[in-house]
Amino acid sequence: MTAATAKRLSLALSTLVGLLVAAAFLAPILWTILSSFRGGSEAFQVPLPPWPTQGVSVDSYLRLDAAGEGILRHSANSGFVAGMTVVLSVIVSLFAGYGFSRFRFPMRNVLFVLIMATLMIPFQSILTPLFILLAKLGLQNTLIGLVLVYTTLQLPFSIFMMRNAFDAVPKEIEEAARMEGVTTFQMLFRVLLPLVMPGVATVAIFAFLNAWNEFLAALIFLSDPDKLTLPVLIAQVRAGRFGSVDWGAVQAGVTAMMIPCLIVFLALQRFYIRGLTAGAVK
Repeated sequence: MTAATAKRLSLALSTLVGLLVAAAFLAPILWTILSSFRGGSEAFQVPLPPWPTQGVSVDSYLRLDAAGEGILRHSANSGFVAGMTVVLSVIVSLFAGYGFSRFRFPMRNVLFVLIMATLMIPFQSILTPLFILLAKLGLQNTLIGLVLVYTTLQLPFSIFMMRNAFDAVPKEIEEAARMEGVTTFQMLFRVLLPLVMPGVATVAIFAFLNAWNEFLAALIFLSDPDKLTLPVLIAQVRAGRFGSVDWGAVQAGVTAMMIPCLIVFLALQRFYIRGLTAGAVK
């Protein structure tokens, strides 16, 4: 076997493996989308096979919109919560990551370790304290209260990511800017921020996905029907009469939830890997 033939075989094998892996990841997405267009009695049956056998129908989407306060209202609630969580997580982690990376202050490492240690606390174990705290602050059953909970849960990972992102920036760049008379805030926003954008994008992606898809906290902290988020609406649609499951409406809801996640990830994917690996090699 010649070297050229071996190279072609290796390329073909790599392509085949890549196609198989891609198909394995895309199969659940296509399965969900196809199942959401099943109509009639088959919409209430387990989606096997997933494609419509009685004709394409949008009845599942209409039933989903008729549930609760409407899919648009609940999607807007989820969008507001996810968007505000992204904004607060990015702002707080940006300042905190810059502080932990560039400033020296007493017990800096201890404080950072304590922040990271909160990642080991199960979220379910602090639901009751969080509920009581929000009730005392008058934020229980409000979207703002839910945003604060999501931001708090997201901050340890976000701060870790941003500190690594700032650590990966050579200090010589900062020293050169200092010689030009740049202030601390100018240094952060005009010099360093463009260099740590991969880290910011990574924090934004994780914050959006976690807030958009989170179910348990929204179910517990929200009670008004007009304030529920999209995952809670899907759970309500799933519970049918006599234990039946409206599989069509569930798949339609999953499809509606999936679209914003795909858009956000595809829009920021070029920053994603660079953000995850920031600070890995110095």
